[in-house]
Amino acid sequence: MRNIYTFYLLSRAIVNLFQFALILCLWEELNIQQIYFFKGIKNICTYSILCCCIFCHKNDTGLYYDRYLREVIEVLETDPHFREKLQTANTEDIKNGRLSKELDLVSHHVRTRLDELKRQEVSRLRMLLKAKLDSLQMDHASLLKQFEHLDPHNQNTFEAKDLELLISTATKDLENYDAERHEEFKRYEMLKEHERREYLKGLDQEKREKEEKRLQELKDKHRQHPKVNVPGSVAQLREVWEETDGLDPQEFNPKTFFKLHDTNEDGVLDEQELEALFTKELEKVYDPKNEEDDMMEMEEERLRMREHVMKNVDTNKDRLVSLDEFLKSTEKKEFNNPKEWETLDTNPVYTEEELQRFEAELRDKEEELKRRAETLRQEQELLKERGKALEAQRREYQQVTVLKLLPHLMVKKCIPRAKFNHTRVRIQQSVFSF
Repeated sequence: MRNIYTFYLLSRAIVNLFQFALILCLWEELNIQQIYFFKGIKNICTYSILCCCIFCHKNDTGLYYDRYLREVIEVLETDPHFREKLQTANTEDIKNGRLSKELDLVSHHVRTRLDELKRQEVSRLRMLLKAKLDSLQMDHASLLKQFEHLDPHNQNTFEAKDLELLISTATKDLENYDAERHEEFKRYEMLKEHERREYLKGLDQEKREKEEKRLQELKDKHRQHPKVNVPGSVAQLREVWEETDGLDPQEFNPKTFFKLHDTNEDGVLDEQELEALFTKELEKVYDPKNEEDDMMEMEEERLRMREHVMKNVDTNKDRLVSLDEFLKSTEKKEFNNPKEWETLDTNPVYTEEELQRFEAELRDKEEELKRRAETLRQEQELLKERGKALEAQRREYQQVTVLKLLPHLMVKKCIPRAKFNHTRVRIQQSVFSF
């Protein structure tokens, strides 16, 4: 399964360099002081989406400018004036760019560091675009305009417009990130089905029937799992309370449960803390040791569970679950009497029509790659011919030069004419033999 997914990522990278220039970077854990700082503005919907995804997660956000985004905000946090303004800002201040104008008042060393970060980011983007640049024959400035998280017209200094673009672009991208993950998973599943069908086509009838039977048995085995509780229901939370926390299920207390799983003690459950609650449910369905269980599907299931809880609990849509929101959700009818959770194996993520369109795209891409390979082969042959022609020309020029110099050498060193003629014939023969 992992090999298929790796191939999928590589093929997408060839087709669209911009979308899959994923830069994986390691980032140190944020201290409690930073967490409490952003806790003060968690009620701001626009900015809280950004802060939640960046600061509550140790892993990167998946954005291709993740490291740049983190470093800029970390540097801005070191300036007391900007930090104070950020705490008192509202949604409109962020949207209309007023907050960005405060950048003019930050200290000189902060501005210097921001300038350095921007130059590094521009340099990184130029490296990523080198292949694109060579194929499209465009200049760097034109290609940089396709990136929305910085001002391409000023590539040396970090200005208010850069901060405004960075915040607005990151907020928009993070809001769409889950939808993009669903779409990528759908394409992954379609690629997996396409590979399965192509594999079966290459077998004779007897082997095909045997393999189809084996694959069906694996699929049936995967579906034979214990009942999966609805995420966020009393049954699911009680199970975590008993098996993970080691507490008596009869003494289940929602408020205590919230405190136990607010691991960074910031007063809210972020997306990472929520997803940790679903591990026991996911282990009922997926085991990395089993051939029939796909770990990519497990991560998609985890995402679906988290979205389900957020939809029903996160009333202000800030991607954070407060204690008040959590307690109110336990008072709903669905909390005590939920329907059974439908896993991915009962909900196909694509239709046959979508699969056919996907396979048509793959064929088109394969044809395009073949055309490019043929073009490269022809160019290689042409270069070889040109190389041979240049080598022959070099030898010819070498012969002419030597023949012109021989009479002068004969006079200077008194070489006998017979020996001179013999040397000239040998030179001519060596050239024409090539």
